[in-house]
Amino acid sequence: MAREFGDDSTVHRWFQAFVKASVFEEIWAVLAAECERLGNLGWTWQAADGMISKARMGGAKRGSNPTDRAKPATKKSLIVERRGGPLGLEIDGANVHDTKLLEATIEAIVLKRPDPHEVTQRLCLDKAYDNPTGEAACEAAGYVPHIRCIGKEKLDARGEKRHPARRWVVECTLAWLSKCRAILIRYDKKPANYKGLIQLACTLLWCRWLHTLGWGHKKVSR
Repeated sequence: MAREFGDDSTVHRWFQAFVKASVFEEIWAVLAAECERLGNLGWTWQAADGMISKARMGGAKRGSNPTDRAKPATKKSLIVERRGGPLGLEIDGANVHDTKLLEATIEAIVLKRPDPHEVTQRLCLDKAYDNPTGEAACEAAGYVPHIRCIGKEKLDARGEKRHPARRWVVECTLAWLSKCRAILIRYDKKPANYKGLIQLACTLLWCRWLHTLGWGHKKVSR
């Protein structure tokens, strides 16, 4: 980092102070709200999924990774809008099932959601959520669930898919987050610090999208 930021200990202290004060989450909310104001945030279709990251340094919110010989790992659960913009985030141990994190992930959305009675909101989920817990979380939040059945896509009476799969947007966002080395592998002992890094990355993603919209320039109509 540039010397103007001070030594690494100073930067780390400020980072922890920002995490404790929810600064990254607030900036994330402001940028996402601005994108919504410009008409580039879609609530009608959303998607959620989880991803496991290795946790090498100990700390809370770790669990045995069922896909990697029970090695300690952390799961990050993310919900996104129609084109992949991150809306909410929650983390827990890798051994916590996706459906048990879904409710907390929905509650972690940084913006105020439109009233489900006024704006229909569909939530796309993979087959891991095809159980009563996943369906109940969707119903409690007012979503119309589009959950892939175990073994096949949901079909209508004619045997055709009801809607094209829209889960890929959350997978793309998780893949982008994995490009950040400190997120791909958890090195922070404190789970709040690890979550703060992911929130910062989500903030950068919204900032880049706003930049492509010409945010802050005269060509954007205010």
